[in-house]
Amino acid sequence: MSLKEPPPVVPAPPDSTGPADENPGPADGAKAGHAHRATAWPEARAAARRAGAGARAGREPSGLPLGEALGRVLAGPLTALADLPSFDTSAMDGWAVAGPGPWHVREETAVLAGHAPAAALATGEAVRIATGAPVPPGTTAVLRTEHSRTERPRTEGPEHPRTGEPPYGGRLLLRALREVVGGQDIRPRGQECRTGDELLPAGTTVTPAVLGLAAAAGYDALPILPRPRVEILVLGDELLTAGLPHDGLIRDALGPMLGPWLAALGADVLATRRIGDDAEALYAAVTGSAADLVVTTGGTAAGPVDHVHRVLDKAGAVLLVDGVKVRPGHPMLLARLGADPARPRHVRHLVGLPGNPLAAVSGLLTLAAPLLAALTEPAPFAEPGSWSSTGPSPSAEPEPSTDPRPPAESGAGSEPRTPVPYRVSVRDEVHGHPHDTRLVPVVRHGGTAVPLRYNGPAMLRGIAAADGLAVVPPGGARPGQELDVLDLPWPPTAGAAPAQGACFT
Repeated sequence: MSLKEPPPVVPAPPDSTGPADENPGPADGAKAGHAHRATAWPEARAAARRAGAGARAGREPSGLPLGEALGRVLAGPLTALADLPSFDTSAMDGWAVAGPGPWHVREETAVLAGHAPAAALATGEAVRIATGAPVPPGTTAVLRTEHSRTERPRTEGPEHPRTGEPPYGGRLLLRALREVVGGQDIRPRGQECRTGDELLPAGTTVTPAVLGLAAAAGYDALPILPRPRVEILVLGDELLTAGLPHDGLIRDALGPMLGPWLAALGADVLATRRIGDDAEALYAAVTGSAADLVVTTGGTAAGPVDHVHRVLDKAGAVLLVDGVKVRPGHPMLLARLGADPARPRHVRHLVGLPGNPLAAVSGLLTLAAPLLAALTEPAPFAEPGSWSSTGPSPSAEPEPSTDPRPPAESGAGSEPRTPVPYRVSVRDEVHGHPHDTRLVPVVRHGGTAVPLRYNGPAMLRGIAAADGLAVVPPGGARPGQELDVLDLPWPPTAGAAPAQGACFT
């Protein structure tokens, strides 16, 4: 079949009990030429996670210098390469003492950090020591400077003729001003960790503190998972890259938006390319891409220039999700692309987003975000809030958090990139679709989620002011009903004014 030909009409199966989009989606994948069969929204997200987890096996971690690792994810556990501290060290400025006091002070240079330790102390001796310095052998405690005093012992002989003071002589004597406990203010070797101890698990985000810990533990580079490489293909002859809309042409809103959004989800965006409505150019771009994930915009429905299904069919792709029971965005799709003969273990995917901007956002959060998160997790993927001792079921939708705060406020650890469901009550009634899930932009206000008015599939005004997308079940939601809310991969908008009303176009 030429890519210029219209797609074949494939009837619904004989035993179908409803229209094609009411049937279950392709459970084990189907060739792209098969009939469009929509998948329930939770199942579509689970399929995307499974796809990412399956592609993870072909990705090898790389060693990244500490100076370049900030914000990345550990590919394996961080284990100590040395004891911390690596020797018994003084925790305070003061005196290293041996045995009970008072102590005779050794007349020598103080023991300093970064210098070789002093000779062993005999019982009853003391030597000056600085914080971080290795304690001399025989040391039983460190006496802080502010908890001590020194004096010269009195000797026999006449008093000083002018001051009347008795004569002093001999070695300087150190006395404690409070009780001295054995081992006090000494950090023993291995107090923080021993060589081989696991300091942090795989999957931890590298923060400045993690960099400091890694350096202290002996690391020059860290095992880091490579960022998923993503290429964006913007389709449509009607799109302008500059200026005002005119003569049936409109501005491309998705090209400027998708790259930064995918980068916020942890992707390395290789390029954003504008293909237009050219099927042959689209086929060449899809099959020639070196990206782990190709993201297309538009062309997923059945219009005269909707080429994505035909291109996938010709490329030998397997459809994992072909339509989702969600509004906006139901024509979205997920496909596994053919293997690269030069890299047989490299599994590539394509997410086809609808062309309407908010519908594209819906597809991004439904399919691309879970796939990318699973692709970058070194262990079986689970969204924050859904961990158990054995890990989540790979096919189950994660249990949403009941914490109304976004993940960045409710804990640290793994990167808070994937939109994570949390539950919050909705302030106003939200109209629903009779059969499908709806994703509606909301803002948090007074402990509730307030639906935003501009929520039509072609609109971005609502999502631009939103804190998240409420997951509205079929039939809608009443005021006060708790809904899952998908967080966005950036901080909430401060001071956004809630707007009333709804739009269903």
